Amino acid sequence: DQPEVKEEILRKDNRLLTLLKDVYVESRDPPVRVKDGGGEHLPCKQEEKRLTKLGHLGALDVKKVSKGKISIVEALTLLNNHKLHPQIWTAEKIAAEYSLELKDVNSLLEFFIPFTVQEFPKETKKAIKS
Repeated sequence: DQPEVKEEILRKDNRLLTLLKDVYVESRDPPVRVKDGGGEHLPCKQEEKRLTKLGHLGALDVKKVSKGKISIVEALTLLNNHKLHPQIWTAEKIAAEYSLELKDVNSLLEFFIPFTVQEFPKETKKAIKS
């Protein structure tokens, strides 16, 4: 609240300002020390990716998937191939072709079965009389 103190604070000292202009400060972070925490903060390994076998959707198809995974188009294709030619498209060949584990392929072939659409011949249809 004292005017002399306020005036002293607001007053510029030209001699000090010229000295400050000559000062150069370079600041650097200290080197980071790694603590031995059992590897809990280590960066995770980057996932390996593989190119997919593209379907008929072109630009909408997924281009890359992680190894050990497949796209929907690939899943439908391999299930259909196995259904049509089980002696050629065995679980081992599918696992090698799509970079999958054999147990996953066996589960896929066991639990996911593509359905078949059947059309009845026209002779068996009853005509609706108006």
